[in-house]
Amino acid sequence: MISAQAWKDTRLVWDYHQMHHAPKPCSVAIGLGSHDLGVADTAVSLYERGMAPLLVFTGATSPTTRERMPRGEAVHYRERALALGVPSSAVLLEPHARNTGENIRFSKALLEESSADVSSILLISKPYEERRSYATARKLWPEVEIVSASSPMTLDEYVDSIGDARLVIDMLVGALQRLLIYPGQGLMISQQVPDDVIEAYERLCRHGFTSRLLLDDQGQALSQTRR
Repeated sequence: MISAQAWKDTRLVWDYHQMHHAPKPCSVAIGLGSHDLGVADTAVSLYERGMAPLLVFTGATSPTTRERMPRGEAVHYRERALALGVPSSAVLLEPHARNTGENIRFSKALLEESSADVSSILLISKPYEERRSYATARKLWPEVEIVSASSPMTLDEYVDSIGDARLVIDMLVGALQRLLIYPGQGLMISQQVPDDVIEAYERLCRHGFTSRLLLDDQGQALSQTRR
């Protein structure tokens, strides 16, 4: 059983992970690879609404996507977009990235090679990865405006879509740990984390929602710094 307090803490963390940006027209929309085809669906919806004239899908495979997306995350995203009516001329493919930093760096290189004029980006991710993706892009591509986007859904809807509440909470906790430790490693910008979010995160860790935490050589969770 997941306690009422754990759910309350999870909602706090879920809300913090989302940037709450309003969609606006941008030079390009970049869909970050994952197990979630909803990223591709959101990219198509934004394209159809005239929010971006060009889509980039980025991502190779990972242990969690290899079976579901054997041809690679970006390839499956592109296939989804074409099936939904986006012309192939409006889609660029970046099939090599294996983490968020590579998603950004490789997409930037691809757009430069394509002579695309990029001043703003609709950055599309899983709902709980909005803030991490934003922080990474701001670090690696600071000269462009970043507008975060994801499938519009509540925490309950996302849990239903995954089918495993404990796994979702573990993923939210792991994503927040990275927001806390990656700035110190130069991988993303630092962002203020409210005290109530930190406290919720720490309670969830104490209650065992830790399967997605990064560990040190001794098997202990990497330390976090309040920001």
